[in-house]
Amino acid sequence: MIASTETPRDSGTTMTSLVAGIFDDFRRLVLQQIDLFKAEIREDLIRLLTGFAFVAVGAGLALVGGLLLCFMCVYLLHELAALDLWLSFLIVGGVLLLTGATSAFIAYQRFRSFNPLPDQSITAFKENLQWKTNLK
Repeated sequence: MIASTETPRDSGTTMTSLVAGIFDDFRRLVLQQIDLFKAEIREDLIRLLTGFAFVAVGAGLALVGGLLLCFMCVYLLHELAALDLWLSFLIVGGVLLLTGATSAFIAYQRFRSFNPLPDQSITAFKENLQWKTNLK
C-alpha cells in the first residue's frame, strides 16, 4: 500500500474556504444568540406584564374592600370603645400607615433584587466572543 500524501489543497478545499466557513459558522452562531436573546427578553416581558395585570386587579379589589373595612373599623371603635369619631379615625389610620410602610419596604427589597437582563443569553454570547478571539 502506498501512503497518501494528499493535502487539503489537493482535495479541492483551500485554506480560504476553511476560514470563510469558520466565519460563516460564527456569523450563524451570533445570529442564533441574538434570536435566543430576543426570545428570552420576550418571555420575561410577557411574565412581567402578566404579573402586573394580576397585581393591578388584585390591588383595585383590595383597595375597595379595604376602604370599606376601614370605615367599618372606625365606626366599630366609635361604638364599642365609646371613643370620639376623630380618635377612631386616628387609630385606624395609624395602623394602616404602619402596615403600608412595612409592605412598601418589603416590596422595595424584592424589586431591588430583580434583574431584567437575560443572564443565560449574555453568558453564552460572551463565551462565543471569547471563542472567536481565541481563534485568531
